[in-house]
This record gives sequence, C-alpha cells and structure tokens, in this order.
Amino acid sequence: MKARVHVMLKDAVLDPQGEAVRHALATLGFGGVERVRQGKVIDLDLTTTDRAAAEAELRAMCEKLLANTVIEKYDIEFV
Repeated sequence: MKARVHVMLKDAVLDPQGEAVRHALATLGFGGVERVRQGKVIDLDLTTTDRAAAEAELRAMCEKLLANTVIEKYDIEFV
C-alpha cells in the first residue's frame, strides 16, 4: 500500500521560506502571487493491506516523527 503525507506549517505560523519564494517570484515578474506556504511531501510504501491499520500507523508516525505538531499540520492520502 502506498501513502503520501503532506506536512505544512499551521496557518498562524510565519513561513519565512514561503515568503522568500513569494518575493523571488515577484522579482521574476510573477507579481500576482499574494501568499506562498511551503511544506513537504513524504511518500511511504507500506507492507500492510489493512487501510485502517495503515492510517493509524501513519498518524502515529506523524505525531512522533514526521511532523512537529506544535507548529505543523499534516494530511494523509493513499495513492
């Protein structure tokens, strides 16, 4: 089973990398971009075939390692 985890800073947290990208885009002539939020995508190949068990395990992975849940949020999708 394949899963993808999207990790992003929470909306209330300042994103300096996103702001740097927004500024660079404006410098390159793409002035219509008001806001950029940058995150990470993690693809995982799992051995389980039980979707509920996989989701529970992925949530545990995110809570313990993949996301800093104090400042980041995450979404899990199966691909």
